[in-house]
Amino acid sequence: MTDEQNIVLTRIEDGIGWITLNRPKKLNALAGEVVAAAHDAVKAMEKDDDVKVIVLTGANNNFSVGYDIAQEVEMGLSRPEDWHGALTNNVGLSMAVFSCTKPTIGAVDGWCLAGACELAMACDMIIATDRAKFGEPEIRFGSGPVTLLMPFVLGQKKTMELLLTGDTIDAETALDVGLINRVVTPEELEETVTKLAQKIALTPLVILRLTKTALVRAYEAMGLRNAVNVNLDLAATLNAAEAPEKAQFQELVRTKGLREALNFRDARYGALTD
Repeated sequence: MTDEQNIVLTRIEDGIGWITLNRPKKLNALAGEVVAAAHDAVKAMEKDDDVKVIVLTGANNNFSVGYDIAQEVEMGLSRPEDWHGALTNNVGLSMAVFSCTKPTIGAVDGWCLAGACELAMACDMIIATDRAKFGEPEIRFGSGPVTLLMPFVLGQKKTMELLLTGDTIDAETALDVGLINRVVTPEELEETVTKLAQKIALTPLVILRLTKTALVRAYEAMGLRNAVNVNLDLAATLNAAEAPEKAQFQELVRTKGLREALNFRDARYGALTD
């Protein structure tokens, strides 16, 4: 089968449930079908008592470049109410991971951008390779964060910088600012994640569930879920907003393909890159 037919792969080994985003030709872009399949996989593993820890990762040396921009343009979403419906599904996946009653680990290699960065941040822990890149560049093509988790992970100042510039950061910087837990080589990624998951899995499942639930409720008491819900409403309006640069970007996607559109976007910001 092609990667399009196996868009999300799952396996369970020694109490660890692995969920792999599998669209390598599209750098594991989160098309609507991928979001739905990944959501189903998370929910199924949450219910499976043979699984004590859930790991999310990506195929072929990348986590994911985020939501499938070409698919969104092809869908022709224009009204805020249309965007709200589509974005609700995206938020649903990230929040299913965040609120999962079992510990979750993001195993990140390569690109981890936009909605995929949000998905990784929804995990309880992140182990990344030294070639991983993180960021939410949505503002550069007329969009914005869908699941507003970064303020709760990084705090105000670094979140403002990253979300208002669309800059990306490398793994060492991500470690320094508290986005991830550990940096390893690509060859060490699976072994390191497995050892961490095995250590967590030594705790009885009922204790893991109650501890995770307590931690989720603590963040919800700080306003995380309300912030996510409010942002969803604003994101629907933001994505429907009109701007010349956004219109040009979308027209390039339609007529010349996503790569040309991204080149146009990057050229505008290239002169200002450190």
